[in-house]
Amino acid sequence: MSSFVKKTIGEILKEQAEKQPDHEALVCPEFNIRQTYSEFYETSRNVAKGFMALGVEKGDHISVWTTNLPEWLYLQFGLGMIGAVLVTVNTNYKSHELEYILNQSDSTALVLMEGHRDTNFFNTANEVIPELATSKPGQLSSAKLPFLKHVIYIGTRADTPGMFHFNDIIELSKTISDSKLDARMKTLDVHDVINMQYTSGTTGFPKGVMLTHYNIVNNARMVGDVMGMTPADRLLIHVPLFHCFGCVMSTLNSVFHGSTMVVLESFDPLKSLKAVSNEKCTAINGVPTMFIAMLNHQDFNKYDMTSLRTGIMAGAPCPVETMNQVRTKMHCKEVVIAFGQTECSPVMTMTRRDDPVELRVSTVGRLLPDIEGKIVDPETNEELPANTQGEIVTRSECVMKGYYKMPDATASAIDGDGWLHTGDLGTVDENGYFKVTGRIKDMIIRGGENIYPREIEEFLHKHPKVNDVHVVGIPDEKYGEQVLAAIQLKADESATPQEFIEFCTGKIARHKIPKYWEFVKEFPMTASGKVQKYKLRDIFKEKYLKVPANA
Repeated sequence: MSSFVKKTIGEILKEQAEKQPDHEALVCPEFNIRQTYSEFYETSRNVAKGFMALGVEKGDHISVWTTNLPEWLYLQFGLGMIGAVLVTVNTNYKSHELEYILNQSDSTALVLMEGHRDTNFFNTANEVIPELATSKPGQLSSAKLPFLKHVIYIGTRADTPGMFHFNDIIELSKTISDSKLDARMKTLDVHDVINMQYTSGTTGFPKGVMLTHYNIVNNARMVGDVMGMTPADRLLIHVPLFHCFGCVMSTLNSVFHGSTMVVLESFDPLKSLKAVSNEKCTAINGVPTMFIAMLNHQDFNKYDMTSLRTGIMAGAPCPVETMNQVRTKMHCKEVVIAFGQTECSPVMTMTRRDDPVELRVSTVGRLLPDIEGKIVDPETNEELPANTQGEIVTRSECVMKGYYKMPDATASAIDGDGWLHTGDLGTVDENGYFKVTGRIKDMIIRGGENIYPREIEEFLHKHPKVNDVHVVGIPDEKYGEQVLAAIQLKADESATPQEFIEFCTGKIARHKIPKYWEFVKEFPMTASGKVQKYKLRDIFKEKYLKVPANA
């Protein structure tokens, strides 16, 4: 019997506000915000009514381009209440990508902040939408973006031609009655698309993944159940909200289980250490690079981590040593690994809190309840026996509705029997534990031998000088590809390629020992902390293509 719940995002929040109105829902230390569930619900309702006053209808697409501001959360739940689709915009994007997403998603509104890191969002929006300078708020008419009617600015700048301020939306909410909002909420269906995320375009253009209330509410439910989340938990959220890791596995997970969200604007290891210590966080989600940065921070020992209990490491393979340190030094004994992708809302498998450590470092766990998964031959789609490597595929009510306006891409991702083809290589053992061995596209083929970067990375992580390492294939005239290891050494360490070759010799097969060794200060990253291997490949490809190929 399926345990899927049929509730919208708005209904989930309403329930918690009624059940535990005075329980802390949202803490944003950098913005001095502390809200109970009743206060958080009220603010989200005001945002919902403000957008209704703008004329936003059910099914309209609203692009949100900000860091983890409090407003992002009000938008997630407020837009969810009126059936508007929140389109997530990556904070690393520049003008070309912004224009592509606004255009491809048919967004009727864009909500943006002043800027982040090296990008001024306000200036970028004016570059992409030059008509803003001469428009009145709400009366935008853009030649390139025919759907776009509203731009809403969050920040302190007084002069914002053509844009509403976020506070204007709150003011407008007073013109819409509570009963009108309640009536709108009643028209929603759990199978309506409510969230659209653009998958990073490592190949071709980014695709808009359409996710429904049903998809993400239930994924959040299952993820939190595995973590053992309750109202007693306080989850540190420092992963970007514009990814499923932030807005499903973190915020929706917390609200579904009545837990407290402790939200940081963006990841900073010192701020994260302070937040865990000051707010007595019991749970923490992050990609391995975040945990590594916190553990290696010079002030790590100054902060009290003893409140931590659980958390999720996901988004990239977790080095064994990192897992052990998170369990011991960070007191996060029940930390689990999760695996999935945006197209399945996002989690497919998780290790369990009581799994032996060995399974938590060597696998990505078992399927969540109500989710199917198997390993198939990428060529024939035949299911493969246990412990045989092939493509990981999944089928469930969490699989996306499809890619927005891309029927061909949807058909190639989801087959006629409803199986989502992940593009990930892996195995599953007799007990149902999955391992991810790489991406189909990441696999290195050297002289006819299939080489999986993950295996070499795990081995190199055992070297005492290694902080992090990523392995890629470099084109080679003689062998097709050669193996390159890009190594980030621990602070104050130095090393030579020769010492690493000696470390590998006799321990891993000769053809797996990298031919090229690069020592790097940092890796090209996505905003969510995943290493962009294709960029690493591009960086070093030019250098080594000029090298004569001699094995």
